[in-house]
Amino acid sequence: MTRTFRKHLSVETSQPTDDVLVAAAAAGDEGAFEQLFERHRRQVARVASRFFAQREQIEEIIQDSFTKAYFALGSYHGTHAASFKAWLAQIAINCCYDHLRRARRRPEQGFGDIEESEAQEFAAQLRSPPRDVETELVSRDLAAKLLSRLSAEDRLVLTLLDVEGFSVAEIAEVTKWSISKVKVRAHRARANLRRVLQRYL
Repeated sequence: MTRTFRKHLSVETSQPTDDVLVAAAAAGDEGAFEQLFERHRRQVARVASRFFAQREQIEEIIQDSFTKAYFALGSYHGTHAASFKAWLAQIAINCCYDHLRRARRRPEQGFGDIEESEAQEFAAQLRSPPRDVETELVSRDLAAKLLSRLSAEDRLVLTLLDVEGFSVAEIAEVTKWSISKVKVRAHRARANLRRVLQRYL
């Protein structure tokens, strides 16, 4: 272990920081990248689960995300203001979007039918005191079944805005859309979600 590497170990955990591991991995240390994988695998799985229901799809996103991250390590240091965690999340979201676009013309593998008890819960939420209904629903697990009935683009923009908390500018960067297109797409996605919700009112 080099003196520099030792210096960046956390005093409490004796674990290297992400940035130290990135530098080591970029220099050819496969063990360092394995540590990054183990440290952040669940985060990528969580992002993927916002878009896909099948475990196989989620695993594919995980593999794609870390593969792309590995080959892009050289572009991380000195060029990305945010943390490695945020940088990796952006890669994972891009992978999800690529998969959604490729699946656009294929039959959806949805989250299953909404059961009567779930429909009643949706209805109860919608009749509760006034609130931002779309944001409230998207933030809940049951909303995955509603989102699965939307188009890939609608699902993407609502998830990024209301679940992951991305700004309009950040979504534009991830999707390569213009800021105005993100705003229009978000407006249409909310309208489409409201139409889906009508059956539970």
